[in-house]
Amino acid sequence: MENQLKIFLVDDDLFYLNILEQHLHNLGYKDVVIYTNGTDCINNLEQNPTVIFLDYKMDTLSGYEVLKKIKRYNPNIYTVMISGQEEIKPAIDSLKHGAFDYIQKGDDMGEKLGVVLSRIEEVIDLLKREKPSFLKSLFKYT
Repeated sequence: MENQLKIFLVDDDLFYLNILEQHLHNLGYKDVVIYTNGTDCINNLEQNPTVIFLDYKMDTLSGYEVLKKIKRYNPNIYTVMISGQEEIKPAIDSLKHGAFDYIQKGDDMGEKLGVVLSRIEEVIDLLKREKPSFLKSLFKYT
């Protein structure tokens, strides 16, 4: 089964990016674009990704700075921070500024990606079902 989400992966470690991309392909996600820095990601937001997995600690622009720019561009992009840091503050700051979730790097990344993407798909599905059509909402008030 092929999943229809458009996903950006952003990390300055190309080796790790390739591992994440392979995990996503194994989960059935084929529309995956990788970026080795936040600037390239920001410059391509017009491609309208559904989900962005973003490394917290990168050169030039930090993941946290990129997150803020993504949310200013389109607050509806599901952005998930990924970090090897064990401190809680980066997670709290990321969630406070609009990240959908925060994942700590580890051996079980494939499983973690799958869980987060399932939750995102559930939210998208719920929003589609709960969002009344224009005509339905119009006639509701007559």
